[in-house]
Amino acid sequence: MSKAETTTTRAKGMEKQKSTVKRKKKSQLREYTEAILVALLAAMILRTFVVQAFRIPTGSMKDTLLVGDFLLVNKFIYGARTPDSIPFTKIQLPYLRLPAFKEPQPGEIVVFKYPKDPTLDYIKRCIAVGGQTVEIRNGDVFIDGKPEGKKEQIRRAYDPEEGHYVLYYRITRDDGKSYVIRHYADHNLEEENWGPLKVPEGYLFMMGDNRDNSSDSRYWGFLPRENVIGKALIIYWSWNHYLPITKLFNKVRWKRIGMLIK
Repeated sequence: MSKAETTTTRAKGMEKQKSTVKRKKKSQLREYTEAILVALLAAMILRTFVVQAFRIPTGSMKDTLLVGDFLLVNKFIYGARTPDSIPFTKIQLPYLRLPAFKEPQPGEIVVFKYPKDPTLDYIKRCIAVGGQTVEIRNGDVFIDGKPEGKKEQIRRAYDPEEGHYVLYYRITRDDGKSYVIRHYADHNLEEENWGPLKVPEGYLFMMGDNRDNSSDSRYWGFLPRENVIGKALIIYWSWNHYLPITKLFNKVRWKRIGMLIK
């Protein structure tokens, strides 16, 4: 084989090798792209039908949930909804709801779409369901004529964020569920009366645990069952909204991370 033929053969081999490398790079790029798209699709499906992250923006559920808590919500337990709006807009879309594993029960903390503005998500405690009668007498809640649970005062403390001394009460329901509610020490509970009213079928009565600082069913009415998004599950991150970022270690509420929501 002449020198010229050898050079030509070597050049063709190099071109073939370069072509193979290019195909491999394109193949790898395609694989990475497909993997990312599949991951995004899986994340969207999980977010829509299984579990979704939410952030607590207000103190209406203190001290069960604090401003700056980040939580995961179980969406499939009450029957997940398909997307009902175009993201980042207030344009509503028709939606479907999957079958529920169970219905919301009194004592459970529920995330839902605010009835007066479905683009807003609220979180409150379910106090009563359809068919039950709710009444508030001197600040105490009664369901079907009975107290919502055994009530015992556990402490008194000052809340610098809200500028009130707060009385903390533990409520222990007949079904064993237990949670803590708050009342301002300077609030006249004798003026806190509501009802009695029967919750219509297909609706829920919701209240915040921070009873004197919560926009709930006492003010905007019963919650339609169709507005329910899911059940609060666990706090996966929490930081003190009021501390500066320079105090990062103290800003993170380490003890709240991983707390189950009850």
